[in-house]
Amino acid sequence: MQWKSLGVQGARVFTPTVFPDERGLFVAPFQRDPYAGAVGLPPFPLAQTAHSRSRRGVIRGVHYTAAPPGMATYVYCARGRALDMVVDVRVGSPTFGRWDSVMLDAEEFRAVYLPLGVGHAFTALEDDTVMSYLLSGGYSAEDEKAVSVFDPALRLPVAPSPPPLLSPRDRSAPTLAEAREAGMLPDYATCLELETELCSTVPGPTSGPAR
Repeated sequence: MQWKSLGVQGARVFTPTVFPDERGLFVAPFQRDPYAGAVGLPPFPLAQTAHSRSRRGVIRGVHYTAAPPGMATYVYCARGRALDMVVDVRVGSPTFGRWDSVMLDAEEFRAVYLPLGVGHAFTALEDDTVMSYLLSGGYSAEDEKAVSVFDPALRLPVAPSPPPLLSPRDRSAPTLAEAREAGMLPDYATCLELETELCSTVPGPTSGPAR
């Protein structure tokens, strides 16, 4: 598995090896040792897995979790194709207000790691695009926050065609500046401390599945 840093402090993209044969393919989008080497921490304790299915033109985000408690995320595309966007909403971060994007699909199975407190959005480029998530925490409505994907200061690569489909919450989300003024954004130093505490227990070795 290969990896590289993204333009948001602490965020990483991973590219696993895909093993195709006459039956189909096998791939391991998450691998503990490459993850730990890239991130500099053991994998966060897994609290929940989730997936979303989206039609072409759907935009989800920019979502983040209040910190505390915060949430670290590892996401890949299991079906279809999506433009994934990582947005630094952590006040005090050296890359605050910056973003990076990665094309995720079900051919190369790239995966993105988002440190605790970082914002996430994607736009589905095909019908029935399925995004799979590994999460360090469970869903809590009062802790789930959003900033506008249309924030003109962010200038995220949101295509105007087809007309984007968003949830009412995402469509009415505040800009990054508005969220900061309201005290809604996570603090960078707090996020680092929370994730270090979260990952303080190193899991033991496991054997991989049969190909």
